[in-house]
Amino acid sequence: MSRSLNKIMLIGNVGNDPIELHFESASKALLTAISIVVVLSAMTSNDASAQQDTQQNTLLPDYPNNYTMYDDVVRMPAGRVMGSGNAVDVDSRGNIWVFERCGGNQGACLESDVDPVLKFSPEGEFLSSFGSGMFVWPHGIIVDDDDNLWIVDAGVIDGEKGNQIFKFNQEGQLLIELGQPGVRGGGPGQFNEPSDLAIGPDGTLYIVDGHINPDSNRRIVHLTAEGEFIEAWGEKGYGPLQFEGPHSLAVDSQGRIYVGDRTNNRLQVLSPEGELLAIWAHFGRPSGVRVHEDKLYVVDSESRAAEGQYGYNPGWHRGIYVGTLDGMITDFIPDPSPSGGTSFPEGIAVDDNGVVWGASVGDRVVTKYVRN
Repeated sequence: MSRSLNKIMLIGNVGNDPIELHFESASKALLTAISIVVVLSAMTSNDASAQQDTQQNTLLPDYPNNYTMYDDVVRMPAGRVMGSGNAVDVDSRGNIWVFERCGGNQGACLESDVDPVLKFSPEGEFLSSFGSGMFVWPHGIIVDDDDNLWIVDAGVIDGEKGNQIFKFNQEGQLLIELGQPGVRGGGPGQFNEPSDLAIGPDGTLYIVDGHINPDSNRRIVHLTAEGEFIEAWGEKGYGPLQFEGPHSLAVDSQGRIYVGDRTNNRLQVLSPEGELLAIWAHFGRPSGVRVHEDKLYVVDSESRAAEGQYGYNPGWHRGIYVGTLDGMITDFIPDPSPSGGTSFPEGIAVDDNGVVWGASVGDRVVTKYVRN
């Protein structure tokens, strides 16, 4: 559905100095945003040129890091190895839930009979699992306030399986099934490679419907708590309320929606009604987005300096940004060794103690970050 844009705010940083601009016109805001991003990228790239190789930017942003990293914090069951994954969350008892790709990545769950939904104790001991043969390409797990699990399957075997969202209890009993198995579409009740889910303060659901496949959807879908279609916003593109490779989202206590518009190297912030509030380019290339107790957490797992390659976003070091809901960054947890097309967590969660948990596609580990 189309919406008029009455005012747009852009927030960014030049060094440690914030900038905030307001516009009455979406077109003027977009042109200025593009100019700002180009200028800032060029400035940062020039400053970093002596300190980065041809693949990865090594210059750290000038924010404090008040977190200690703990690596490889869960122990897989006997005979299992951790697969790629960007799906991790923590329930009310501190148990860690991981939705990994059956010991591999693309296609692994189609060739394996292992359970990809794994439950670990707060100390990382394996407790239980389920889901063998049910999913194509694990991509999201969200624990709701009742400790039920919302599972996002972004993979599709056309006409057969995948491309769905499920709600389970902790014993693996199916409670809700959304979408049509193996059917791609853009209408009510349909998805095309969904990537993430968030639950609003009123219990309604927000879905990132789309991934990097150029034929997948590029929209945010709003559903009731039971999964009935309400509305959808967005389309493919590079302008306001357009998305390219949307990958994650979070909703704050006021119902504002923070969308990781990853391939466009930006966050878009929407009102509960889907109106554009801000475009932020200063959180890097957002793979994972979460809000906890009015703090914003954004992880960049892909920015790289290699021109012409996937993830090109020169001047940005991979890591986790922690900030306020008005876009000010307060902490940055750097990737200690960025490498390849993806490293460090791609998906994150924040537990009730403010501990940040991460699951990685490239490194295939679960990590946690504890505030000092």
